[in-house]
Amino acid sequence: MDQTLTGFVASVNGESHLRVEHDFGGGFVRLRTSEAERRQAAQDIRNTESIVLELLRNSRDAHASRIYVAMSREGDKRVLTVIDNGDGMPEDMYDHVFEPRVTSKLDTNHMDAWGMHGRGMALYSIRVNAEKAYVADSRPSLGCAIRVETNVTSLPERKDQSSFPTFELAETGSVNVRGPRNILRTTCEFAIESRDACEVYIGSPVEIAASLYAFGLSALSTVDRAFCRDISQLPLTKRLAATADPESFSELASQMGLDISPRSARRIIDGEIAELDAVLERVSIVGHEPQKPRQRRRTTDLGDARSFRLSKDDASRLADAVSVTFADIAERYYLEGDVAPTVRSSKHRILISVPIVKLP
Repeated sequence: MDQTLTGFVASVNGESHLRVEHDFGGGFVRLRTSEAERRQAAQDIRNTESIVLELLRNSRDAHASRIYVAMSREGDKRVLTVIDNGDGMPEDMYDHVFEPRVTSKLDTNHMDAWGMHGRGMALYSIRVNAEKAYVADSRPSLGCAIRVETNVTSLPERKDQSSFPTFELAETGSVNVRGPRNILRTTCEFAIESRDACEVYIGSPVEIAASLYAFGLSALSTVDRAFCRDISQLPLTKRLAATADPESFSELASQMGLDISPRSARRIIDGEIAELDAVLERVSIVGHEPQKPRQRRRTTDLGDARSFRLSKDDASRLADAVSVTFADIAERYYLEGDVAPTVRSSKHRILISVPIVKLP
């Protein structure tokens, strides 16, 4: 009788009904224990490197095309923050995604180089092994930022976390990876495996913040940045470019899981900290004669800007031109049009600030 009833329910509702314990809406479900076990994805978090790998897989499977990994350590405390431009999630799912068997991949679980993914146990396993693990910020379609804090005395990691792996071309044509299996090597191997799906960036929180800021500058127009009324409606990977000053930059970065001081924020805004290259652009293969690299347009590239300095006269002319343009559009936003823009230059960019004064 039970088998007949099961077959009837499956024929009416499809197999998905039998695999789901609870439907949270928005594509998120909690799998039945039997379904989770069937997927046989052993999520064994053994070290910090395992956490990095699972967070990277999570971002890739959320259709992220850009993934930023910020890592820092102070004493025994390791902090990891992964920010992506993937599908994101609603706020009411922030805690649920760390529960066992909760996944958004009911029908898209798949095998990759590290096994089955989509069983709904990766984030749960991370939280169990970490001191803290939480969603710092996320919105549907606007990306996700997850922060994880661990203690290396209870969850170990490789002692050498500074060595970038080397890649050697073997006689058979295969590439051998050399170096400690640290966070950098884990990230490189993932970036190579997922090269057709996403670009990966890794560095310190300050370097990641600088890279996010540079990407935002390249992706948002001046008007978008100057007149953005609600930064939270921008994609996570572009938000920092819409901040008006170092203090707001530092505060927003903190909300995204990045510990950035106002002083570091000022250096980023002034162009003193360069954006990172994607991981694969940092890889060189020993024994392989590369083709002449394609010129990549960096968002902060002004050619050889080491001696660049904008003269006072040119800065004044530029400020006057901006003032005229701003006066034409200020009225539409109920702003005072007769304001004095300021122009500052650094070796990588020219920064123009326009004070916003609301009309009485």
